Amino acid sequence: MSVEFFRYGATGAANLVFDWLLYFSIFHFILRQQMLHLGFVTLSSHIAALAFSFPISFMSGFLLQKYVTFNNSDLRGKVQLFRYGIVVVANLVINYIGLKLFVDVFGWFPTPSKMAITIVATGVSYISQKKFTFK
Repeated sequence: MSVEFFRYGATGAANLVFDWLLYFSIFHFILRQQMLHLGFVTLSSHIAALAFSFPISFMSGFLLQKYVTFNNSDLRGKVQLFRYGIVVVANLVINYIGLKLFVDVFGWFPTPSKMAITIVATGVSYISQKKFTFK
């Protein structure tokens, strides 16, 4: 196992647990499992929790990957951030579709659904970050 792969796993796991705890806290304690009415649109609590937790885990994930895992990349930080954003948006789409499917169609609980979806998104993310974002 390469040092880079180990660091990706360690930082990714740390950010993943942080994301799950943040999602759980927002879903249960801030939104209290209630729909979020914004006037012009209403979001289900599991989608609203994703919307609130996303920007926070996005930045923590980028900083961990840039400064811990892929710190040998010669690309400028702005380029890395842009590319990281593209990969994360793809993962956000995977998360959104997965949550809609697992929670709204299959009737599964939101937090375990988010955890299951994350496993798929992690595989996509590692390959994309290594070959595209921080090459």
